[in-house]
Amino acid sequence: MSKKHCPRATGRNRLKRLVRESFRHYTHELGGIDVVVVGQPGASRADNKAIFESLARHWLKTRSANPAPRHR
Repeated sequence: MSKKHCPRATGRNRLKRLVRESFRHYTHELGGIDVVVVGQPGASRADNKAIFESLARHWLKTRSANPAPRHR
């Protein structure tokens, strides 16, 4: 999240904490991938529930696009 879309550090830190917590819940499904999250202009005004729901949709879409390798 950039200062352009979220001028206060507290807002940017809140979004970072939410992304980390959401990723922690889905990390076992996503496997060993690296993720870059780019915030949208309205993200700083959204409530926590809306952000978690949006991230959950993105994690599931990412999971289906990059299935984890199977071990033999």
